[in-house]
Amino acid sequence: MRALCWNGVNDLRVERVPDPTILAPQDAIIKVGLSSVCGSDLHLIGGYVPTMRAGDIIGHEFLGEVVEKGPEVTRLNRGDRVITVSIIGCGKCWHCEHEEFSLCDNSNPQPAFEEMAYGHCTAGIFGYSHAFGGYAGSHAEYIRVPFADTNCFRVPEGVTDEQAVFVSDAVPTGYMAADMGNIKPGDVVAVWGCGGVGQMAMKSAFLMGAERVIGIDRFPDRLRAAQMKAGAETLDYSRVDIYDALLAMTGGRGPDVCIDAVGMEADSGASAIEDLYDRGKQVLRLESDRPAVLRQMIQCCRKGGTLSIVGVYGGLIDKFPMGAAMNKALTFRMGQQHGQRYVKRLFEHIEKGDLDPAYLLTHKWALDDAPQGYRMFKEKADDCMRVVFAP
Repeated sequence: MRALCWNGVNDLRVERVPDPTILAPQDAIIKVGLSSVCGSDLHLIGGYVPTMRAGDIIGHEFLGEVVEKGPEVTRLNRGDRVITVSIIGCGKCWHCEHEEFSLCDNSNPQPAFEEMAYGHCTAGIFGYSHAFGGYAGSHAEYIRVPFADTNCFRVPEGVTDEQAVFVSDAVPTGYMAADMGNIKPGDVVAVWGCGGVGQMAMKSAFLMGAERVIGIDRFPDRLRAAQMKAGAETLDYSRVDIYDALLAMTGGRGPDVCIDAVGMEADSGASAIEDLYDRGKQVLRLESDRPAVLRQMIQCCRKGGTLSIVGVYGGLIDKFPMGAAMNKALTFRMGQQHGQRYVKRLFEHIEKGDLDPAYLLTHKWALDDAPQGYRMFKEKADDCMRVVFAP
């Protein structure tokens, strides 16, 4: 089959690779119909996740058809149209039983990497390096899904492919970001990053009762989408001081909830010196992640407020204002998405018309054009929100 393979920093190629096969009785083989890029893929492409190997298939947000299943798969049938949650849960361990699927004890078959770096091993993730299990990704004609009864969900009849594909990752990630904020009616929520996950976090914040949502970015097309599609007010961090602007918009109090939908490659709109500091240390591998957004959120959030972090971080950060976070009594909640917890609820929102993530799909390309698609996505060219490949 054809698949998009990582072969080094900024080196993606569509190659012929062996078709996946059933390896365990709980497996299913999915014929991929749509597979989307994701901002967290850029960390892999840029070389910021050190456990990639040449030939690894990337991609983790996808929809397709069940074409084969193992003897212990009982919830699915051949021919079912399904989405698969990008984070893999076994469904049986303590964490899965408590709906903490991204903390699964059993789905990562290569635990040594994370145990060394983090103290514990977390769940496997499709197409996301050998630290997260070494699973082949979804930018391919077919993909093997382990623990298929836990991770695959039938798409309801009234939901289109273009809506459903994002329920694999972007929608539950944004929804969980809002959920972790413990949003109450009347709250003001600020979201850093107006890409796919940020858009879904803004929409979800309103669904959970937020009175005002403020989207922060610098790309005009994303800020327009935040206004027109997500209903948010917007700030361009390249034109205003975010701290001053947020305090002015909230009567000097600050947002009740701040959401980080950016992660380890954040730009600093506050200070050129800060940006040069972080980029220089990152290049020299003295700091793995750029925490500009985290610093801003700590400064901007109201006293006693909540920071919700779904932007991906991989390692170590520097100059973290712990004193401000502690003395302001801020609550931090964070994590990879527990998508299986939310899928049914999200499809219900889509069916009712409360949520329509299809607008995230701005470009639909053939798999053979995937390297160019990622280049466009990385450069934010042609008002690209998400490129979706159709193998």
